[in-house]
Amino acid sequence: GLRRYGAVSGSVVVMDPKNGAILAMASLPSYDPAYYWKYDKSLFPNPVIASSYEPGSTFKVLVMAAAIDSGVVSPETRCDKCAGPRNISGYTIRTWNDKYFPDSTMTEVIQHSDNVGMVFVSERLGKEKLLAYIKNFGFGKPTGIDLQEETSPPLRPDGEWKPIDLATASFGQGIAVTPLQMVRAVGAIANKGKLVKPFVVKKIIGEEKEKEIPISPGVQVIKSSTATVITEMMVNAVDNGEAKWAKPKGFRIAGKTGTAQIPVAGHYDEEKTIASFVGFAPADEPKFVMLVTLREPTSSPWGSETAAPLWFD
Repeated sequence: GLRRYGAVSGSVVVMDPKNGAILAMASLPSYDPAYYWKYDKSLFPNPVIASSYEPGSTFKVLVMAAAIDSGVVSPETRCDKCAGPRNISGYTIRTWNDKYFPDSTMTEVIQHSDNVGMVFVSERLGKEKLLAYIKNFGFGKPTGIDLQEETSPPLRPDGEWKPIDLATASFGQGIAVTPLQMVRAVGAIANKGKLVKPFVVKKIIGEEKEKEIPISPGVQVIKSSTATVITEMMVNAVDNGEAKWAKPKGFRIAGKTGTAQIPVAGHYDEEKTIASFVGFAPADEPKFVMLVTLREPTSSPWGSETAAPLWFD
């Protein structure tokens, strides 16, 4: 995938949303632990748990889930501020392709990956509810996975969130997460609204006894009915969104593409992106939730043309 899309690095993490078991986890570039001294130390930390990125449009499904769960919108709610760019505190917010969809439903906002529509959603939610759901989805603190060197990017203190910060967070910019935090949060949608603790070791087997590691029961962060609704919105996004050309036939997949600019020395790089796709399948009885991230793909900057087809493969 890195070679195919010309990315400088990438990662994939696959989790069972029902219990948090990590089914697969890989990152490139990597190193051979048997000859670790031959490699640069910068390759030692596991990027899935130790590096942060801005999730971009994949984050939209979590903000939309929060809005639906708190009753401020429904899938049929129409956006009455989606006819053109929005000005928030002197900043202009546009859609990714400068196309606008007046009176879009919330389902269409996710399908079109509409930044302006998501600003409307964040305004309906308000600061207190949005921040509460972001924290409940597990951001701002470590997941507690049984691996060393997990980091957790800090959230901005509650009192420092300005209107522009709430607006950009609604489409996943200006907020940093780890890949594991992201796949875990979307896993809650796949798991009827319950957030579980990720783990790698299932059982310790010794010469005289075996020890089964207890599995965390999980925490209900959105209603089961909300999870069902947002799942259908994600299925629609896969079937009718920008990456529909790559979807394998015969599967019901719930997912969302993401393309985020990369912050460099206080501003965003105009050229470089992190492309990603997060989703779960089968949508009705998910066996896995998976996140693919590609840093600086050169064949295309868009998640729909790089990370999504890789995920579908």
